[in-house]
Amino acid sequence: MTVGILMEKPSAARNGQAAWGGASGTFNGEQFVIAHARGHLYEFTAPHRMVDPALATKYRTWDLANLPWDLDDFSWALEPVKDTASVRDDMKAKLAACGEIAIATDNDPGTFEGDAIAIRAIIELGLDKPGVKFSRLFFTDESPASLQQAFVNRTPIRSLVDYPPFRTACYRASFDFASQQWSRIATNMARTSGKDIVPRQGRLKSAMVKLVGDQLKAHNDYVRKPYWTNRFRDENGVMYTNPEEPRFDRKSQVPQQYTASPVVPDSTTIKQTPPPRLLDLAALSSMLVGQGVKAKFVLETYQKMYEYTTPWAGSGPASGGVLSYPRTEDKTITPEQFSELAPLIDRIAAVVGVEVKHLTHRTARKTHVRPQGVHGANRPGPNVPPSLDAVEQKFGKTGRLIYETLGRNYLAMIAGDYVYEQQKGHVGKYPAFTGTANVPRSAGWKAVFDPDAGDDPAEKAARDSDDLGGSNGKGLGTRAEPFVFEGANKRPEHPSMKWLMKQLEKRDVGTGATRTSTYSEVTSTGTKYPLLVEKGRKLALAEAGEMSWLLLPGTHIGDLALTEKVYADMCDIAMGTATAEERLAIVADWVREDIAVMQKNAASMRATLGLKEQAVSGRVDGVWQTAPGGPKQVAFRKAWSGHEFTADECDRLLAGQTISFQATNKAGKPFTATGALAVGEFKGRKYVGFQPQVSDAPVAWCGRTFNQDEVDALIAGQQLALDGFVSAKTGNAFSCRVGWDAKTKKIVPDFGVDQPPLSWSGRKFSDGERAKLARGEALALTGFVSRRTGRTYDATVRWKEEKGAKKIVPSFG
Repeated sequence: MTVGILMEKPSAARNGQAAWGGASGTFNGEQFVIAHARGHLYEFTAPHRMVDPALATKYRTWDLANLPWDLDDFSWALEPVKDTASVRDDMKAKLAACGEIAIATDNDPGTFEGDAIAIRAIIELGLDKPGVKFSRLFFTDESPASLQQAFVNRTPIRSLVDYPPFRTACYRASFDFASQQWSRIATNMARTSGKDIVPRQGRLKSAMVKLVGDQLKAHNDYVRKPYWTNRFRDENGVMYTNPEEPRFDRKSQVPQQYTASPVVPDSTTIKQTPPPRLLDLAALSSMLVGQGVKAKFVLETYQKMYEYTTPWAGSGPASGGVLSYPRTEDKTITPEQFSELAPLIDRIAAVVGVEVKHLTHRTARKTHVRPQGVHGANRPGPNVPPSLDAVEQKFGKTGRLIYETLGRNYLAMIAGDYVYEQQKGHVGKYPAFTGTANVPRSAGWKAVFDPDAGDDPAEKAARDSDDLGGSNGKGLGTRAEPFVFEGANKRPEHPSMKWLMKQLEKRDVGTGATRTSTYSEVTSTGTKYPLLVEKGRKLALAEAGEMSWLLLPGTHIGDLALTEKVYADMCDIAMGTATAEERLAIVADWVREDIAVMQKNAASMRATLGLKEQAVSGRVDGVWQTAPGGPKQVAFRKAWSGHEFTADECDRLLAGQTISFQATNKAGKPFTATGALAVGEFKGRKYVGFQPQVSDAPVAWCGRTFNQDEVDALIAGQQLALDGFVSAKTGNAFSCRVGWDAKTKKIVPDFGVDQPPLSWSGRKFSDGERAKLARGEALALTGFVSRRTGRTYDATVRWKEEKGAKKIVPSFG
């Protein structure tokens, strides 16, 4: 019997080959073959494709009347992830004949993502055939010894679908899928407020918006409240305070009751601080965003550096990538991983510019090296580059910054503790006033790595000002002088990526990798509706984010405790004390309640943003079969020009068919519209929607119908100076030169001509008058008509340039 070992990704399969002696063969007396996935190979299909066809329209459209969903209607069908066909085919070919399939994907405590990746692929590929055994490998890391032991001690799995980790992972995935309903609610609230945007909601996205919005409000609403009180300061700058000393609203109220006094030392203590912990993706990205690197590029570049296993020029064979696995949840490394890099420490130090003399702690620290873990915290890989310049040449400036930051962070663990002498003392005459000075004795890891690199200087200065002692290098002085100190309530910090990631970690919302990828998505300038905006190091709410934040108060999806509830449910499901169906049943009630809350919040949101309530049609959600580039999930408006599409018309549009129907133009007149689904553009933004068929020749534009001679001239490529056009926005008549773009089948106006217009303010110019205006002459003319009152008036007009453009400029009297 052959044991098929299923691993999560190509790099893991390479480590497996090193552990078990090849891609296939014999280990511990058993035949084996290694196959691998590439992360998730399957995902849920669209909601309307999971239900009975009779219910498809209900689940396709975004109307509030169709919410909440009945999750019992869903088949929870899966479909392949795009561009994974070759991986799936290779996996099936290698595992189809195996008598046992051993799951060796990542062991993700809490989320069990690795189990879901493997078991879904096994079931969807039909590999769960009768007679096939299944087992699970649990390994500390992907070192040979750990993988070998895991293979020998693998745990049997009686039933894939009943395997507790798989049930748990499926529950979380189903909950997150069901959370799409909140995006539909928020989108409806936005559209009834005149904004055609999609404020995406979800456990992590909503948490990010809520935290940033609340902190921004606290920061912007800050009112400085100064106070004055008595303090002492010595000649070394050490401040002496008395917590019982009264505070006053005005400086003039502070009594001048103290005099200078000698400082009396109380104690001297040697203290030390260990190195900061190893970085995860969120912490790394937070440091680099302050240096102008977007989270998106950190993710993309890190992945390339992890996958780069080609030896550098002049180097020996490479046993791994330039960096460790990026999407790890570990905060520490294992003893095996520590040992792997131990011989490379001096080389890494030379690359990142750290003097070897600082690297005095060559043994594993218990705070950083523990036997638990899989991939280990983010760190340099065994493929050490020759220099940072070589890294930059291969991976750009972002790659250089990533390697230098991770390298220094890792080396800080090899450096000694930061050691300082803490001196405490008091003012001799007034013992209640005490002060502290911290005198550095050994820089230790601080000579290697600065955890505050990339922080906002103003925020860093504000934090440092809170330390009344501080590091002054001199210690306590000998004489303290009284002075009136001005203080104030501290302003809440402006939200930044670093601040946000700390808040999410404190509340245990998401993993470091998930926080970073989601943050990259919600701040991406390439996203159609970003929720957050990066302004240097600082964060603000984008338009969709501000609307989302104003809709969230009092909702379940806006409650940061929601993730705690989901994780508690996952634990119960894993233990067998609850089922996913039981815990998902509450979602419908939450959606129903949040619709009511968001509708109330929408009213105050409109008042805050100066918006008006509007009646809007629903949206259609489905797969556009003839989309450019292949079938694509799209959403488009259910109505066009006064006509609401029927369910049959929606299906035909998604199938790529052309339809005809009666519509109403802006003037209220009926007409027959014929067209199909297509990509349109409005104010520079592309969208999918119904697009009417257009004529192959110019017929009319802006209220003016072209005669046959004008049509022929336009088709021939001529530009015509014409009048009689009417602005649809203002109703004003105007003239301009127009041409015909045969490719887009559109009239192209040209308002930037150097000739006077054919008419102005309701009066046509003769050819002679236009010639004189073109020469710069001023003409006293009659018969102009006021657009506002409709009355005729006289004026002297001139054709001249104003504010960079030529125009008719009138003067009176």
